[in-house]
Amino acid sequence: MPKITYVAVDAAQRTVDVPAGTSVMRGAVFNDIDGIVAQCGGNLQCATCHVYVDEATLDKPEPIRPDENDMLDFTACPRRPNSRLSCQLTVTEALDGLIVHLPERQK
Repeated sequence: MPKITYVAVDAAQRTVDVPAGTSVMRGAVFNDIDGIVAQCGGNLQCATCHVYVDEATLDKPEPIRPDENDMLDFTACPRRPNSRLSCQLTVTEALDGLIVHLPERQK
């Protein structure tokens, strides 16, 4: 099972197994990781699952799609070049070892 590491604002890290086929957002929600609100439930309508993909693992996710790119304009914390919506990051074996940093706030 792919392992995803979530890094909190205080630099605390938590690595969890996330089943392939689910999203990085659902991995956080199912494992009680604070910092992912997921208000819309992963429907690409709220940007409350914003994360910053760690530079060391930036090549792991699939390229950003236009609809996700548009929604990233509505994040509560500043958008960066490595910003992604975790609901749009579908977990595959290729994402094993992905590291995402949580922003200070989601809404």
